[in-house]
Amino acid sequence: MEKRAQFGTRAGFILAAVGSAIGLGNIWRFPAVAYENGGGAFFIPYLFALLTAGIPLLVLEFTIGHKYRGSAPLSYFRMNKKTEWLGWWQVLVAFVISTYYAVIIAWAMSYSVFAFNKGWGDDTEGFLFGEYLKLSVDPGQTGSIVGGVFIPLVLVWVITLGILFKGVKKGIEVANKIFIPALVILFLIIVVRALTLPGALDGLDAFFKPDFSKIADPGVWVAAYGQIFFSLSIAFAIMITYSSYLPKKSDITNNAFITGFSNSGFELLAGIGVFAALGFMAQSQGVGVEEVVSGGVGLAFVVFPQIINEFPAMNGLFGFLFFASLVLAGLSSLISISETYVAAVQEKFGLSRNKAVALGGGLSAVISLLFATQGGLYFLDATDYFINQFGVAFIGLVEVVVVAWFLRKINSFRDHSNGISDIQLGGWWKVCLGVITPIVLGWMMFGLFKMNLLKEFDTETGNYEGYSNAFILYSGWFVAAFALIVGVALTFKRWHSKTEADSYKEVS
Repeated sequence: MEKRAQFGTRAGFILAAVGSAIGLGNIWRFPAVAYENGGGAFFIPYLFALLTAGIPLLVLEFTIGHKYRGSAPLSYFRMNKKTEWLGWWQVLVAFVISTYYAVIIAWAMSYSVFAFNKGWGDDTEGFLFGEYLKLSVDPGQTGSIVGGVFIPLVLVWVITLGILFKGVKKGIEVANKIFIPALVILFLIIVVRALTLPGALDGLDAFFKPDFSKIADPGVWVAAYGQIFFSLSIAFAIMITYSSYLPKKSDITNNAFITGFSNSGFELLAGIGVFAALGFMAQSQGVGVEEVVSGGVGLAFVVFPQIINEFPAMNGLFGFLFFASLVLAGLSSLISISETYVAAVQEKFGLSRNKAVALGGGLSAVISLLFATQGGLYFLDATDYFINQFGVAFIGLVEVVVVAWFLRKINSFRDHSNGISDIQLGGWWKVCLGVITPIVLGWMMFGLFKMNLLKEFDTETGNYEGYSNAFILYSGWFVAAFALIVGVALTFKRWHSKTEADSYKEVS
């Protein structure tokens, strides 16, 4: 069996883990979620969620990967042969996400170029959906490939696969040592510039002003746990895979705390920068901040170009820095997402790393072309909604229940982590994983199913966003089911003899 790849330094692992956690959602999701759920008061449930679910789950996944020395499927197999399917389920969800995540990074690449001459014009919404994405077909139709998306998409995959071909130490570690410091520097420049704009203080006041009445709302606590869960790359198979590349003597709990708080620190920084800019926009338009608050794709590709248009000076540079930061955040996450299935395929089938990258990454790159067509946005919207709502959160719940309740591995993992970590795990960790996290995730899933069965659907079709039954079936429900079904099917294939799945030296 080949010697397992390792990160060269502790800093290299932490930067890779932080790079995976810090993604597009930190910049365009967190600020809006915090604002809508009590502003400054939201940080109370947010911090509670970080300490009772986020970091405990990071410790759990770091420990699994470090103890069993394999990709997610292999680690679960070594934990208990009957749980291999759970690792493949996580890997397949990551694979699906990588196919459309790369396309959003491609949009950001294009917009970083458009920023210099404000190529999006005055009607930023019309430009995005019309001139750039050329959204001129009905949902379910592909139309032709959009050249403006295809070219940067190729570049995204060339960079990502090129780094993966280099391996863990010379590729992933080196890339994150460049990407993450560069991302932080770029965003610090953005924040400092945004804070000097007229109206910035109004934006910050709207962001931080606490509404303590919302603390009593269970939905706010669910939103806090949801933000922590989705933000930290938990249940994507990423942290298990990355931690399997750690040296034998690695401080697991310390790494988890550093990763968790670094991610939250960047989210706070993003909130300050975004709302300072939104405050400027609100003052420029003579409206309240609440009228310009947005999140997601609309914030990044519609609202921010509007803000850049109204900048008093050096708007081209500011726009480039913003979209370049999206590219860096996206690439570091895409690399980690892709590594999960590269490692899994390599170990399951006994392939060389280069062949695994070519097969897994190449297939994802080809499928991503679907989202670069004229109807690509519709496919992206439906796939993202269903894979996130009924994939990631549900997997997290299953993972905790299987490990803590059925296999009863918490004590074993606690002893393993305590044996090599400065911060010792005690009863709080067991309570968090065995009681608090399953209850909260279970409540989240109940709320999601209830919401999707009873409301937020078009009254005519009964589907998300009013999409047709056929389109929702194959681009939504089928994609979510695909990850689970294929994951289970892969467990029937025996591990390649080179992998030594049944016989290995456990780290102790």
